[in-house]
Amino acid sequence: MMGEAAHGAGVILTVLATSLDDSAVATADAAIIGPPDDVAALDELAALVDVITFDHELVELDQIEALERRGAVVRPDVRALRFAVDKGHQRRVFDAAGIPVPRFIVVSSTSDPMLKGFLDSVGAPVLKTASRGYDGRGVLFPQSRDETLAMIDELSTVSKVVVEERLALRGEAALVVVRGVNGEFAGYPLVSTVQSRAMCVEVRYPADVDEAMALEANRLGRKIANLVGAVGVLAIEFFVCDRGLVVNEIALRPHNTGHWTIEGARTSQFTNHLLAVSGRALGSTEPIVAAAVMVNVVGAEAPGSIENARLVRGAHVHDYGKSWRPGRKLGHVTVVGDDAPTAHVTAWESARAYGTGTRET
Repeated sequence: MMGEAAHGAGVILTVLATSLDDSAVATADAAIIGPPDDVAALDELAALVDVITFDHELVELDQIEALERRGAVVRPDVRALRFAVDKGHQRRVFDAAGIPVPRFIVVSSTSDPMLKGFLDSVGAPVLKTASRGYDGRGVLFPQSRDETLAMIDELSTVSKVVVEERLALRGEAALVVVRGVNGEFAGYPLVSTVQSRAMCVEVRYPADVDEAMALEANRLGRKIANLVGAVGVLAIEFFVCDRGLVVNEIALRPHNTGHWTIEGARTSQFTNHLLAVSGRALGSTEPIVAAAVMVNVVGAEAPGSIENARLVRGAHVHDYGKSWRPGRKLGHVTVVGDDAPTAHVTAWESARAYGTGTRET
């Protein structure tokens, strides 16, 4: 989707992809084949482009820092990226800055002296790998103390583990903001999100919150963007609970919760990300519709029909060019209109025809 926006943003896009079958290759101007932690491939990319940016967090910070030392322009830079790549770092800095996060500790093993007291105070926690996880990966929900300890032992073989209190949620929301090279700031409206099995299945604009909460989200978005030093898109996932908004996760890239902006806003998140990282003025984030609903299409036990999905009137179907597999995110459907309930019905009709394996909420 960034490739589809590139020419409109005046950008020539070269992608580092793991294979020629990667969907990003089809929309890029050029491709380098190699994994994101291949030093030679990274150097080849840096030699061909003016700016390096990202569409996932599975990068090695030491390698990105070395690229910067060799003169590559990286946006967001390694200092900002650390907040998305290392959840333990993110939680500690946010907590110290007064940004609301769940109560947490970061442990390397079950022998950590803080662990027993923390578990006694919070009960069954949420466990997250501090690194190497995003979009619901590396997140576990143990139901007992024994299960908690076993899961920490498992996760700690690959990463430190963030142990968090499990909050009673009234809902979830997300905010996508954009920050320019010189600190310019623009924010899209807050949206409500619906999760299933730790994966976002639906995004709804406008958000089902009052004006005070929407304003608080924007205040937090600006504070986090400046604290992190973001350049480009910054997405923030919030828990909505009795104490208000609590930060769940952040991403420093175009994000699933902002896909609705392709049809629903004056400038999409993808165009704005490219404008920001290339050092130009940001586009308007103003919505151009009264309501929008985006439904993710996650592979069911049998494939569906993208042709039938496109026959649903009013549905904007985005196919990611991936081979079908149960549980794999294959694309999304967005419907815009005068009201969210009607858009919701149409979006799910198209997503079911497409073959989504998730249930309508």
